[in-house]
Amino acid sequence: MTAFEEFGVLPEIAKALDELEWSLPTDIQAESVPLILGGGDVLMAAETGSGKTAAFCLPVIQVVWETLKDIQSGKLAKTAKESTSLPWTMSTLDRGNAIAVAPDGRRVQSREQKEWHGVRCTRGVKSGKWGFEATVTDEGLCRVGWSSLRANLDLGTDRLGFGFGGTGKKSNNKQFDNYGEPFGKSDVITCLIDFDNGEIKFLKNGVDLGVAFRADRNIIKEGMFPAVVLKNAEMDFNFGHKPFKHSLPAGYNPIQTAIDNNLAINTNGTFDETGQHTKIINNAPQAIIIEPSRELAEQTSNQIKNFKKHLSDPAVRELLVIGGVNVKTQISELQNVGADIIVGTPGRLEDLIQGGYLSLANCRFFILDEADGLLKQGYTDFIERLHKQMPKITSDGKRLQMIVCSATLHAFEVKKMAEKLMHFPTWVDLKGEDAVPETVHHVVVKIDPQNDKSWHRLKRRIATDGVHAQDNIGPGYNSPETLSEAVKILKGEYCIKSIDKHKMDRAIIFCRTKLDCDNLEKYMRQIDKNHYSCVCLHGDRKPNERKANLEMFKNQQVKFLICTDVAARGLDISGLPFMINVTLPDEKSNYVHRIGRVGRAERMGLAISLVSSVPEKVWYHGQWCPSKGRNCWNTELTDRKGCCIWYNEPQYLADIEDHLNITITQIGTDLEVPQDEFEGKVTYGEKRKAMGSLYENHTAQMAPIVKELSRLESQAQLIYVKRHLSKLARSY
Repeated sequence: MTAFEEFGVLPEIAKALDELEWSLPTDIQAESVPLILGGGDVLMAAETGSGKTAAFCLPVIQVVWETLKDIQSGKLAKTAKESTSLPWTMSTLDRGNAIAVAPDGRRVQSREQKEWHGVRCTRGVKSGKWGFEATVTDEGLCRVGWSSLRANLDLGTDRLGFGFGGTGKKSNNKQFDNYGEPFGKSDVITCLIDFDNGEIKFLKNGVDLGVAFRADRNIIKEGMFPAVVLKNAEMDFNFGHKPFKHSLPAGYNPIQTAIDNNLAINTNGTFDETGQHTKIINNAPQAIIIEPSRELAEQTSNQIKNFKKHLSDPAVRELLVIGGVNVKTQISELQNVGADIIVGTPGRLEDLIQGGYLSLANCRFFILDEADGLLKQGYTDFIERLHKQMPKITSDGKRLQMIVCSATLHAFEVKKMAEKLMHFPTWVDLKGEDAVPETVHHVVVKIDPQNDKSWHRLKRRIATDGVHAQDNIGPGYNSPETLSEAVKILKGEYCIKSIDKHKMDRAIIFCRTKLDCDNLEKYMRQIDKNHYSCVCLHGDRKPNERKANLEMFKNQQVKFLICTDVAARGLDISGLPFMINVTLPDEKSNYVHRIGRVGRAERMGLAISLVSSVPEKVWYHGQWCPSKGRNCWNTELTDRKGCCIWYNEPQYLADIEDHLNITITQIGTDLEVPQDEFEGKVTYGEKRKAMGSLYENHTAQMAPIVKELSRLESQAQLIYVKRHLSKLARSY
């Protein structure tokens, strides 16, 4: 039995880990895997590179596979059959948070006054002409009608749902049009569907209001279900278990009499009227994993592929859902192949969910990776909306599990979200206060344009960001704008000097903006495209280019990766010896994130930060910027409704030192790095060789002492033997 199996991991998964040469779980894995397998919500934090991704992926893959196995073997068929003993009821699972369903499954109520909450029937039809009645039993707002299983629960707001509301409007795909007349308490609405002609219409108190929708046959042929959405309202449903109050039009039958053409739905799969399993719902995954960047999503998806490689019969299907990839391909994958685990970025996930292509009705796991990054990017509302749409109890009685990975568990935003959404989470905080790994030598170089005036004599210079295009600057001036421009030029030069001084053949270089990245890439290629081979990684590059650039750097086809904080967050690039901060981050925690790119796997790393001694004017495009920075040249300061600020790096350096409770070593412009603290010579990218020689010296120093101890021990034993023999002799 492997070490991972002792933590409850399946042998098939453990085999995959063994092939990856993972002999022992990391601390975060040892703490978190049993907690997640046990069914609890977990908040976890650990150092970069500590194995957080595997800590949540391993148990999620296992639980998903075991659930699929139960469905395949028929263990859940009994549950499905029992849930359909009243064959036409409103679902207690496929519903919004604030919807209450009566024990008989035919009366629903929501007392939420600000938000709409919906619920769908446990059964539906796929051909023929059918009808059911819905009676308004209390004042409030309601919308009733038909939806496919893939529609969201807010009936009529996507293309897969067709509703008729109490305000006298019909709705489909957020298109609200006048239809019939308003209805309210005690009114009876008859909902009709004709699959042969693709027609949906409604009756009010027996009066035919005419055809409301001519539905797309491709939508309704997959099956349509009675559905309703309420706001502080109540409705009672009659599917045909008792006589209707108003007769159905000729040719229509009560929906409950459908036998050959009905579908019964359980959140784990689709079952026929006997309760036998027929197929898994393709677009309703069991796990949703949200990542803040495309690169991190791809990295997690690839990890899942590695971990599940030996799991089969049934196979676990994962799907990567990110922007920049043809959405039609992802929709086709969901509809035709399906997915059990979704890994994606917020934008594309929202598109698929709102379009009705991705259902949350079967979600068992909701996972936020790099949650602090997601919240800082403004996705709080999106996360809360998704959480509301997920059933809190699955069909097999399991509670929705939420797993949150964050660099800063105690950040206000993370704590607030955890208190609001999570169910008594266990905190696994192995990180504690931010700290730089002992294997990283990090230093700062002060860039002082008042002392180093070489910037105006340089024949080749980096293209700057253009913030001073309208300023009167030049070598003869000593204005803040001139010094700021000088800093930009000198930083390009010192970046190259750092590479040359330390013979860097592989490094990640952080710039503050996407434009800075582009300018540095162009500059390095102009100097020597082979010696300074480099690629960029930031949000304005096309997805295929970003993926290709990252692979080129990982495979050492290029030496340098130039990127922004967002693009590089969470990237796992092993064996990286060097890192350069062209500009310090204004977020203290991001300094630790950047430093964490080097010094992994007990290998030594060097991180050099180029810190301006004077304020630098930089771009800062906020919500007020019409183009959000794209082709914006408003160089006024923000207090003048512009898009620039003065960036005070000395203050940011002081904040970082205060945060880490250290003083970062400052080196001279010769870029000579002292190595005394590493007890001798260091080769960056390799394990600390000085430790070996230190032990050898220690052994040599201790040898005489050990030899003397050995002599004394021998002498003591001889004295004991002599005395013992003497006693024996006297006794005789």
